[in-house]
Amino acid sequence: MNVPTANTIAAVELTMAHLLASARSLPQAHNHLKLERIWKREKWYGIELFGKKLGVIGFGNIGSRVAARAKAFEMDIVAYDPYIAPSKVTDLGMEYTEDFNRILECDFITIHTPKNKETIGIIGADEIAKMKDGVRLINVARGGLYDETALIEGLKSGKIAYAGIDVFSYEPATDHPLLEIENVCVTPHLGANTIESQQKIAIQAAEQAIAALRGTSYPNALNLPFRPEEIPVFVTPYVELIQKMAYMAAQINKNPITSVKLYAEGDVGKYINSMLSFALVGAFKESLGENINYVNAPFIAKERGVKTDVIVEPKSGYDNKVTVKIATSKGLTSISGTVFGESEQRIVNINGFKTDFKPKGKMIVFKNQDVPGVIKDISSILMEHNVNIADFRLGRDEHGMALAVILVDEAINRDILASLNALPTCVWAEYAVL
Repeated sequence: MNVPTANTIAAVELTMAHLLASARSLPQAHNHLKLERIWKREKWYGIELFGKKLGVIGFGNIGSRVAARAKAFEMDIVAYDPYIAPSKVTDLGMEYTEDFNRILECDFITIHTPKNKETIGIIGADEIAKMKDGVRLINVARGGLYDETALIEGLKSGKIAYAGIDVFSYEPATDHPLLEIENVCVTPHLGANTIESQQKIAIQAAEQAIAALRGTSYPNALNLPFRPEEIPVFVTPYVELIQKMAYMAAQINKNPITSVKLYAEGDVGKYINSMLSFALVGAFKESLGENINYVNAPFIAKERGVKTDVIVEPKSGYDNKVTVKIATSKGLTSISGTVFGESEQRIVNINGFKTDFKPKGKMIVFKNQDVPGVIKDISSILMEHNVNIADFRLGRDEHGMALAVILVDEAINRDILASLNALPTCVWAEYAVL
């Protein structure tokens, strides 16, 4: 089991402590007086939170509470989170933005996201260069969300006035270069380190264990929502495939999810209800990371107003086939798959385009106008960035459009994706990892 919300308040308040420390250089002023016995008030001019703009990256349980407390200091809040409805921010009298550059314009920036391929290094040298001089950065979420090399350079140059850091890429960080820089407040991963937080963790874990022994519902268990022996062997690969396809769909369509629907054809349809939790875990993994599991997924879907449904359909050419359709505020993504033999999983359709590939590895999904030269343009960009193509699967429709799934050996960064999206023939290009 896990207890993902037990340390929420502890992490929120640590963020506020770092926010205040970054405004007034409290650790440095303290050490100057207590350790060096120097009384020099003029050395420690800070700034006020009042009237300053705070950029909040990630508006979940922690980020939203940090924003509420910062608003009590009469700060102006700008929130960036592509996985929530804008009303969750605007209803609180705060600004919601889909433009990440609005965050980079803020006086203070704090980050509260899971650590995944989308968020690792989300603040790097390019982003820091766009920030205003004297920006103050906070991270009590996960190490590596700020590119640490770029962070160090920004602090040394004075571009970043101050940073409050509780987490590092590699821990324990007892010899980290950040420890050598004066304008930093560092703490040793103290996000959950309060007496109250540890009490909540212990109490919730005990309560869940008791509920499990009684056979009642317990929303944070990590075990599967049904016993493996309850389903036939041939169904197991479909259960895994459902989760992978939902995860892929969420990576392609990065927006607040409004519905998750499953469709099944053939004998596998008898077990489609048992697969819904797996689809929800896949759908929410992109935005929630380790905070989503097989049992709490339906609770989270209900809490977020996400509609769910399972539908059994007649066969359309496959003995068994499953489809995940994820609707967001920006559109619908549909992915279908089947299993060949006993366990060979294949994705066979994306948004109506026929394809055939294994759901594994790094892949670019590229929709484009079906005209000559597209493959050459894609290959040229990837070659320029030293990215090797492992496989290239192309599907076409009757309306002059095509969709390619390009499996690659190297990770695709934001610059490569931006170059692909800038091609005149490109409708959209996204990156997914399974």
